[in-house]
Amino acid sequence: MNPMDMLPGGTPALLAITVAVFILAGVVKGVVGLGLPTISMAMLALVMAPAQAAALLIVPSLVTNLWQARPWPTLLRVLRRIAGMQAGVCAGTIAGALWLGAPSGQWASVCLGLALVAYAAWGLFGSPPSVPARREGALGAVVGAITGVITAATGVFVIPAVPYLQALNLGKDGLIQAMGISFTVSTVALAAGLWLNGSYTAHAAGASILMLLPALAGMALGQWLRDKLSARTFKLCFMVSLALLGAYQAARGLTG
Repeated sequence: MNPMDMLPGGTPALLAITVAVFILAGVVKGVVGLGLPTISMAMLALVMAPAQAAALLIVPSLVTNLWQARPWPTLLRVLRRIAGMQAGVCAGTIAGALWLGAPSGQWASVCLGLALVAYAAWGLFGSPPSVPARREGALGAVVGAITGVITAATGVFVIPAVPYLQALNLGKDGLIQAMGISFTVSTVALAAGLWLNGSYTAHAAGASILMLLPALAGMALGQWLRDKLSARTFKLCFMVSLALLGAYQAARGLTG
């Protein structure tokens, strides 16, 4: 099958744009551990329906998140700490998909973008957040459920998951791994939600597989760049990336 035939309205220009988007999204994800679904959804929604963009990101998001969830020896320890949150993500995403339908909400994108900008500003200029250990289970489940509903509405699973994970004070590598675990669960839940509302077909899965290579190439480059950064520079890149992603998401929703 011609690769272009697998994309909605497939043309050489659309294929080139889609590949470039996944390379860029992979680079950002490799550096700061997030951004692939946000960048992909924000930019691809300019040239295709949001539900089609969400279906395209499933395989690249799943594989890059599994890659990010390493190293395996520390996986179970981190997973146990955020297990309640992951249960909430699954429940919220499936419930949101059945309730809201395929990702399409313009105002949901605006609200998500503003939340990202606000959190980035807090992270850059406010006091570091923290979560008492005794409240991690209950609070994690609530955060996961809210994240799941937002994922179902927008195809993006950053807020409030990332602020919560950062509040656990896991360190740079621990935060990257925890985000990889959480985003993996969110991706599987999103795929299930899209399938339940008829937006994830075998054709969409084939197109999604096609985008895996550019996403992996971008992520490898991004991880190489991350290894060159100090903890302070990493935090700056992390928060500035959130702010830029949020501003773009909000602007796209307002002008869409």
